[in-house]
Amino acid sequence: MGQDVDAREFSREDRTRYRAKVRRCLDVFARMLGEHDFSVEHTQVGIEIEFNLIDASGDPSLKNAEALDAIADPDFQTELGLFNVEINVPPARIDGDGLDLVQASLRDGLNAAQAKAGGVDARLLMIGILPTLQHGHFDRSSISANPRYHLLSEQILAARGEDIEIVIDGVDRLDTTADTIIPEAACTSTQLHLQVEPDEFAPMWNAAQAIAAVQVAVGANSPFLLGQQLWHETRIALFEQATDTRSEELKSQGVRPRVFFGERWITSVFDLFEENVRFFPSLLPIVDEEDPLVELEAGRVPSLGELRLHNGTIYRWNRPIYDIADGRPHLRIENRLLPAGPTVVDTMANAALFYGLVKTLGASERPVWSQLSFRAAEENFHAAARAGIEAEIYWPGVGTVSVRELTVRQLLPLAHAGLETMGVDAQVRDRLLGVIEQRCITGRNGATWLIDEFAHHRRSTDDRTAAMRATTQEYERHMHAGDPVHLWPSRS
Repeated sequence: MGQDVDAREFSREDRTRYRAKVRRCLDVFARMLGEHDFSVEHTQVGIEIEFNLIDASGDPSLKNAEALDAIADPDFQTELGLFNVEINVPPARIDGDGLDLVQASLRDGLNAAQAKAGGVDARLLMIGILPTLQHGHFDRSSISANPRYHLLSEQILAARGEDIEIVIDGVDRLDTTADTIIPEAACTSTQLHLQVEPDEFAPMWNAAQAIAAVQVAVGANSPFLLGQQLWHETRIALFEQATDTRSEELKSQGVRPRVFFGERWITSVFDLFEENVRFFPSLLPIVDEEDPLVELEAGRVPSLGELRLHNGTIYRWNRPIYDIADGRPHLRIENRLLPAGPTVVDTMANAALFYGLVKTLGASERPVWSQLSFRAAEENFHAAARAGIEAEIYWPGVGTVSVRELTVRQLLPLAHAGLETMGVDAQVRDRLLGVIEQRCITGRNGATWLIDEFAHHRRSTDDRTAAMRATTQEYERHMHAGDPVHLWPSRS
């Protein structure tokens, strides 16, 4: 969700003070990396999932405030759109049956929330983009009441200087505009957190970037937007455009986008925070009273509030996180590129693939990123978003290869080895990675099921809106039944 802020206007002096303060935070962070203990005794993981709210007909339910009041659980929070909520699953150890415990916690939380929110006609749906969203939902009145969202929208539009244009070519073509960042609310994601030590951060972040294409292809679940069939993971293109602060002229000059695949392979977590400060002007120049250098020299752990707030307005697909828990600083990778859903078990399978692969690839003596250009990794990422599980990408030592074949033959054994190194029980890793294997064998993930289901309903009606509703209702039924998506029946 990001840090809460109050509604306000910013002056030139605010931005000048903020720039100086965030650079002071960066200097202190550099010292902390050399002086402070960021050690990880037991690797912890965490998950955040954004949900759409729908009514009984499958249309968006703009009732997140009422739903959250009914749910009454601090793990559930508001999100940008009135048709969104988010659950934050408490961090847990990954070893042993830790992933099973996370899955049970997520399942129990979802069931309890669903039962309560249903009383206000708001059902929770885990999906990358809700098929029944219409142009009328991309309106200023659909933004949640939290001042942060309105302020962020105002700042992005002010920096851009013109309306946001969304143009996506897929099976169909979408060309529309918005005068707020509300299209971002259509992008409901799963965010995976992995706690790492400073010395491990660079290789594990590089590994995460290298496998981003595989994650997106195998986990794609967003083929529709505003009634159009676009990319298998349309979220990627939509999110990149919906928060773009650049005019066409700035794009032509090579100014970096705020939704950012990245600049290069890194050698330290410091590289990413330094790039943030060097490339991106502030959107929310809010300065607090803490002097991070005074805190550091007094033996306390500085919050680095400005550095963290600035980081939260730069939307890397693999974002570095500095945080404090129980008085100790820690670092983690926030993997932000996956859609929500289709089910809890599919979510956990996606998580197992990510955690296992980055562990193995990050410890490799001849790392994959030493044989793969950064631009090739980025091209792989967008190719995977377009074509989904049928994508072909470039992989070192193999050349151009289908994601399905690469995953089954090479990557799943590496993910098994990584989870084993992390102490994950054999039956847990076999069960979760088996879901990924079956997706690749059958060619069935959320996106392919949605496309086939929509085609089925279109054969009996010329009304695309009615077909989208029927598809959404059937998806909801299977999501709550809980079987992984590769087992959902096909009616193509």
